[in-house]
Amino acid sequence: MNDFRKLANLGWQPHFQQQITLDEWDASTPARIVEQHRSQLELAGEQGNSVIPIAPSMPTLTLGDWILLDRDGQFSRLLERQSWLRRRRSGEKQTEQLLAANVDTAFILYSLNDDFNLNRIERYLSVIHDAGAEPVVVLSKLDLCSDPEPFREQAQSLDSSLCIEMVNALDADSTSSLFPWCSAGKTIVMLGSSGVGKSTLTNSLLGEEVQNTDAIREDDSKGRHTTTSRSLLPMESGAMLLDTPGMRELQMANFESGIAATFSDIEELARQCKFADCNHASEPGCAIQLAIENENLEQRRFDSYLKLQREQQLYNSTLAERRAKYKALGKYYKRTITESANLKRGE
Repeated sequence: MNDFRKLANLGWQPHFQQQITLDEWDASTPARIVEQHRSQLELAGEQGNSVIPIAPSMPTLTLGDWILLDRDGQFSRLLERQSWLRRRRSGEKQTEQLLAANVDTAFILYSLNDDFNLNRIERYLSVIHDAGAEPVVVLSKLDLCSDPEPFREQAQSLDSSLCIEMVNALDADSTSSLFPWCSAGKTIVMLGSSGVGKSTLTNSLLGEEVQNTDAIREDDSKGRHTTTSRSLLPMESGAMLLDTPGMRELQMANFESGIAATFSDIEELARQCKFADCNHASEPGCAIQLAIENENLEQRRFDSYLKLQREQQLYNSTLAERRAKYKALGKYYKRTITESANLKRGE
């Protein structure tokens, strides 16, 4: 029989235990995906780490997933996720890519330099809210910024309840402000562009150098990729930490709920407009335009909201077109098979 208490530090929670039937209780072993390779998965469980091959029959799996193994140590089934981070793959196919599963908190790292961008932070917030995780904005490279407070104020303007921490990733005392989110059994993911200090902060929180680090480019304050793979790493506190490669692009998928949560102030204003179908441009009685005129809403923030909404609409229309194409193709195949069968029978 499994002792699920030993799995607590890996992030095991009642949400997962409640999914296991009485028959599976004795016959299966839970394990969590802590590293993902092209052809195999590295797992962590109550008996330690193990490796299983990836088979075509498996569902789409990602880092942080909990799965059940049978008596032979082979994949049995995937447990329902409590949360999951995803984005749209770049390219024409526009399929979704899972980044991580069963995450409690997402640290959004941004440097206190010229690369600071509120629009991009709002994009990350939309993804995290959609995932069902708690966002924390971590402003890094505090040691290189002579006046960090204006950056904090800008980030706080996005949401008065948003948690914001400023850290020097090379200083253990500074990074200790993040410990409240790193308690035993919790899973934290690091998100941010290249060069914002994710690998340095990862090393600091883990207390050892497990990720390579590099300096940002001096000419444009942009970063270099230092993390090229994703791993779920155990912390001394009992939490699990996931460092992701820097992402130049974070394209939106089906994130209506995430956008609504990130821009709840704009969504509330829209409900106050005189007309239900208000386009928030030049219509009379538009609460959003009035708020902009009265400087209660920034034009920049509204433009950011509109941009994400347009991306959402484009994704939905592209998805609908793709489904219609597959449906038409399926009908064509069915008709062709029927006609071929009729010809063989001489009809």
